[in-house]
Amino acid sequence: MGSSSEQQSSENYDFTFKILSIGDSGVGKTSLIASFISAFSQYSAPTIGVDFKIKFLTVGGKRLKLTIWDTAGQERFRTLTSSYYRGAHGIIFAYDVTRRETFTNLSDVWAKEVELYSTNQDCVKILVGNKIDRESERAVSKEEGIELAKELGCTFIECSAKTGQNVQQCFEDLSLKIMEVRSLLEKGSTGGKGHILKPQPAGNPGPGLRRPGPPPDCCA
Repeated sequence: MGSSSEQQSSENYDFTFKILSIGDSGVGKTSLIASFISAFSQYSAPTIGVDFKIKFLTVGGKRLKLTIWDTAGQERFRTLTSSYYRGAHGIIFAYDVTRRETFTNLSDVWAKEVELYSTNQDCVKILVGNKIDRESERAVSKEEGIELAKELGCTFIECSAKTGQNVQQCFEDLSLKIMEVRSLLEKGSTGGKGHILKPQPAGNPGPGLRRPGPPPDCCA
């Protein structure tokens, strides 16, 4: 019965949104997505270039299909991922609450990249402080996170990919905010059914890894 419901949700949905997760390497972007999609993995390998996952959920009475793009945080992959900002409906700015440099880099590096590459002027952003399960190692206060979120024009939430605390709420809040923006809602409309084209991997990148292909047409 569960699989039948899942099949139905994968065939029919009201909107499809492209979500981009950005931030320094090691802040837990891949783990946040994995926690939301299925289950947290203690040992997530660094993302090579760009990977993506798909999640169906119902929020605000609407059936949504989210394609969540997980970008590499390392400098050497930066040029590979710039094209994937195109057409994003929502952007997750992720940092590690135990590593202060990952917090300061959001305004010094990542916010500037969004300004440079994002094509949706009304794109919704959320600032996410991850790893609050390691409270004793905290280097960035919640108040500082709230203040930076105001500066960047983001909503704010702290969560733990490891325990799952606030992870579901993070994606639901972002989805609800996107649905409040008419221009994004129109771009995400599928008319009941829709498809997001997957990038074609070049060559054989190996198990579980995807190399960047052309951005999906429907997210342009």
